[in-house]
Amino acid sequence: MADRSGRAGAIDQEAEITLGLLQAVHENDSLTQRSVAQDLGIALGLANAYLKRCVKKGLIKVQQAPPNRYAYYLTPQGFTEKSRLTAEYLSYSFSVFRRARADCEAVFEDCVRRGRNRVALCGVGDVAEIAILCAREFPVEIVGLVDRSYRESGNGSFHDLPVERYLIELGAVDAAMVTDMKDAQAVFEGLRAQMPEDRVLTPAVLRVSRKAAAAPDAEPGA
Repeated sequence: MADRSGRAGAIDQEAEITLGLLQAVHENDSLTQRSVAQDLGIALGLANAYLKRCVKKGLIKVQQAPPNRYAYYLTPQGFTEKSRLTAEYLSYSFSVFRRARADCEAVFEDCVRRGRNRVALCGVGDVAEIAILCAREFPVEIVGLVDRSYRESGNGSFHDLPVERYLIELGAVDAAMVTDMKDAQAVFEGLRAQMPEDRVLTPAVLRVSRKAAAAPDAEPGA
């Protein structure tokens, strides 16, 4: 859920992939690099690189098992690292959840003060799920979600709420809340081109900038 930009984000992603790999090896010593890549949702080359790195660090032991197959095992050091990463990941996840929840509550409190009761969420994912959960504590109705790629992939609902490609398809709304984690800034820019900016809601955890984008320099002689 957190912003993964910059070095800190890269470290978080590396730890997450390593934990997933160690967990996969623990559950199935006859796995393949291809199955690891599919389970973790990463490229085959990246799965291979992480396996080699874990072997080099002494976290995983590999043995050849004919015909032309390999068996992978966690070493005692690998078990220790898996436990450490699990605790770290859970702590990180709960911390982000608490922050996102607090941000969503602040957004809905502002909606109540302004009399904005019908809110659309823009972006399917963890932040949207937290927002839906928080909205139950306020006199605010989540009318649905907007997520074009999610809708076009054949998914028409999220937590029993309709998902549409465009905001207009949800009917009249009082405000739209950015919940897209992958490209929150672009979603915000798209929304404020469709409605008054003060009706575009942004949880602080998404780190959306409300500063107006600089206009491109005019061509000479324009």
